[in-house]
Amino acid sequence: MNRTFLEFEKPIAELERKIEDLKLFQQEGVADLRDEIASLEEKLKKLRDEIYGNLTRWQRVQLARHPARPYFLDYVKYITDDFFEIHGDGCFKDDPAIICGLARIKGKSTLLIGQEKGRTTKEKIKRNFGMAHPEGYRKALKAARFAAKFGKPIVSLVDTPGAYPGIGAEERGQAQAIAINIREFAHLPTPIVVIITGEGGSGGALGIGIGDVVAIMQYAYYSVISPEGCASILWRDASKAPDAAEALKITAQDLFELGVVDMVIPEPSGGAHRDPKKAASILKDFILDEINRLSEIPVEELIKRRIEKFQGMGVVKQDL
Repeated sequence: MNRTFLEFEKPIAELERKIEDLKLFQQEGVADLRDEIASLEEKLKKLRDEIYGNLTRWQRVQLARHPARPYFLDYVKYITDDFFEIHGDGCFKDDPAIICGLARIKGKSTLLIGQEKGRTTKEKIKRNFGMAHPEGYRKALKAARFAAKFGKPIVSLVDTPGAYPGIGAEERGQAQAIAINIREFAHLPTPIVVIITGEGGSGGALGIGIGDVVAIMQYAYYSVISPEGCASILWRDASKAPDAAEALKITAQDLFELGVVDMVIPEPSGGAHRDPKKAASILKDFILDEINRLSEIPVEELIKRRIEKFQGMGVVKQDL
């Protein structure tokens, strides 16, 4: 079980520890504590429902960034039968922050694309904390074109604070790489399923975020800027990030109501980090259902709907 708790989760953590202690005494035959354990478990369920049912937007952002939340390679392990990684952009080098690979999901051949943040310090540095360089986006486009050529559906799992803003990335055409991906993914003749699994940060998310259906996991977020970045610009104070999160309306439910995402994918109680296998199972079923649904739509119609979907975002209708 995950042992990392956020500040607002501490009452849950304390109650869980108490239940575990009682179960240990029960196993050792110290006393019959079954009734007390059952009572505390019922209390725990109610406490979880109360806390997670009344989260602020900032608390949801914290859950999206939870260090134990499943990352791309975790989902690869849980949902694929096999996975063959594709490396390099054919131009400069390989970018470990974005991973692409051919996979089988319950026998269905697909291309998986996603950002990977890394777990250990060494892995995080290697993956650049999930912040891709332009070669990462070019690698994704190269792999996507390959998939489209052979009629393979594409599944993109988005989880990044944003594209890497370093000098080298800008010199190699960061903005251009993202812009080209947005244009090219819009026209790819194959079904594309996009899911924001954690952080959906700005253009870094959009670079692999154009698809026929854009879904978001229950405790993920999707935004043009991070709450901290927004607070720094508006109030010159990053500590006002909770206020910025409220103003930005970046949670899954906000985005669904605004029409930015098509669906919200439920997570296990307390978030995906509490039960990664169950979260992956829910994600897997969603992916397969969407691939099957989209595969029934003629390619020309698929592309037309995809373009209209994104062109229609942000349109304001006003009665004169």
